[in-house]
Amino acid sequence: MIGKEPLVIYALVFTAALLGIQGLYWLLFKERYEKKAINRRLSLHTQITDASEVLETLRRERSVKFLANVPQLLKVHELIVQSGLKLNGPRIAAPLLGLAVLFFVLLKFSTGSNVAAISLAAPLAFALGYFYVRRTRSRRIAVFSEQLPDALDVIVRGLRAGHPFRVALALVAREMKDPVGSEFGIAADEIMFGLEQPAAIDNLCKRVGQEDLTFFATAISIQQQSGGNLAEILGRLSRLLRSRVKLKLKIRALSAEGRLSAVVLSATPFVLIGLIRLIAPNYFAATNDSPLTMPSIIVGAALLIIGNVTMYRMVNFKY
Repeated sequence: MIGKEPLVIYALVFTAALLGIQGLYWLLFKERYEKKAINRRLSLHTQITDASEVLETLRRERSVKFLANVPQLLKVHELIVQSGLKLNGPRIAAPLLGLAVLFFVLLKFSTGSNVAAISLAAPLAFALGYFYVRRTRSRRIAVFSEQLPDALDVIVRGLRAGHPFRVALALVAREMKDPVGSEFGIAADEIMFGLEQPAAIDNLCKRVGQEDLTFFATAISIQQQSGGNLAEILGRLSRLLRSRVKLKLKIRALSAEGRLSAVVLSATPFVLIGLIRLIAPNYFAATNDSPLTMPSIIVGAALLIIGNVTMYRMVNFKY
């Protein structure tokens, strides 16, 4: 019978190898791909000459059909689209199945109960997958927010040079990296193929999910209906967004201590329990049959959640 210590060593070796492969892939392939094309849309244009087929390919990569066809899962589909991940049925099912098996092994190893392992493995796998997609979406929106003022400046320069709005959007798609490059390129292609400008910008807002894009959509809609100097409006909007980005960075700097405290205080109980079980596996054996063990765990978990929610609200607010 294999002891607990070799299993922990095997898990650590597996994790180190996985991270090593990830780093090797990033250095050798990801950097090479980024040098090859400035964004995904331009990369597709080098492979496909038909602009309509490029647009359809980009739409297909960002959509999951079986989720889009189920009304109850439209929010999940919208989350995946805004994350920018290229997912389909097998790419969703395979990681979730692997995570469920991993959680089953870990829960079986830590609790010794098949019932607990089976009942918790699948929910934990779905929860981890959901938080990964949400985290990816947040990172993508953060990058988009940093690029948006520069994209508006490119549009303003194009408009002042005499180009129509669609051509100004195409300039952004040609000169800027993802996610802004491909997203504005899709909007430009939709306008080229007959979609109204406000409708194309609304689709852009839905695909990205960035709040500041509503200002951009409102400016385009008002200018379309009543006219006006769009270049001047977008120039002022660019300056406003830059001020908001500076304020956001200042807030993050001031709240960094609180966010780090939340992470350390949340992780400390689990790290201590893991170290104690690793050093002295039978340390908690006397508490396994105690009637106070489960209520204590429930109360501790509830207090931990309340504390995290409180600290999250202290360092995250509207501005």
